[in-house]
Amino acid sequence: SSVSSQISSGVTEIFSTYFAFAALKSDGSVVTWGASGYGADSSSVSSQLSSGVTEIFSSLSAFAALKSDGSVVTWGESTWGGDSSSVSSQISSGVTEIFSSDSAFAALKSDGSVVTWGHYSNGDSSSVSSQISSGVTKISTSTSSFAALKSDGSVVTWGVSGYGGDSSSVSSQISSGVTEIFSTDRAFAALKSDGSVVTWGDSGYGGDSSSVSSQISSGVTEIFSTDTAFAALKSDGSVVTWGDPSNGGDSSSISSALSSGVSEIFSSDRAFAALKSDGSVVTWGHSGYGGDSSSVTSSLSSGVQNVYSSSKAFAVID
Repeated sequence: SSVSSQISSGVTEIFSTYFAFAALKSDGSVVTWGASGYGADSSSVSSQLSSGVTEIFSSLSAFAALKSDGSVVTWGESTWGGDSSSVSSQISSGVTEIFSSDSAFAALKSDGSVVTWGHYSNGDSSSVSSQISSGVTKISTSTSSFAALKSDGSVVTWGVSGYGGDSSSVSSQISSGVTEIFSTDRAFAALKSDGSVVTWGDSGYGGDSSSVSSQISSGVTEIFSTDTAFAALKSDGSVVTWGDPSNGGDSSSISSALSSGVSEIFSSDRAFAALKSDGSVVTWGHSGYGGDSSSVTSSLSSGVQNVYSSSKAFAVID
């Protein structure tokens, strides 16, 4: 209600932290509301947010606005990315995209370099600064770590070691050939050009894929994840899963249904739903999060066109 007149028209997109919203308007201005400590109070940077903003990114309690001139404006909880004063000169121009963990930001610049700020545990990339000074094309995040993919197919990581920030155990495997990186809350999975997968991070969150290593040594085309498990889709339409068994890592009960014909996979926080080429849907994982679809089996046996998910449920259009 405090900003009702400002958001009565012209809003093009809305972004959020855990307890606040930021509305981007067609004139490039930003309006915020919610809990002040989570980015609702943007008064300290209001003049910078009055025009020129093209996109907004968020951690759990701070916002980072990317402007048309390549500069970045931040506000919200200072230690969780709201205060970027330590790197202000580095993000005053040339930024093309921003990525975030729960408590830190990483800005990718047009020259392929990366600038980080936020919580010391994952906002500090000084240990790998020389490796991310050029050549970075994309960044993936877990809740407390970052993984940067470089143009030469190598990966550089930083942040909390147990959350994927330490990839030293697989360094030789991710030194080349990586095409994309995926993540759970505490682990990463790198897809390589030869169709193989390399994982690291918390073993209980998918960081340890040794139990399915032979199945993901080739033929993988895409990887999907819940908060704690991974599901790899292979070129033959089969699916391989690993990670927390109760949250999607164990698909043995429906292995025959996942042996072929899968075209896409969707996820809630703790369950997966596989859409098959015949229009049927198969689910597994935590029953309270959509993993148990037995009550609607007949409705999911054919004709499904798309699957949607919330954090704890699935919905299909047939």
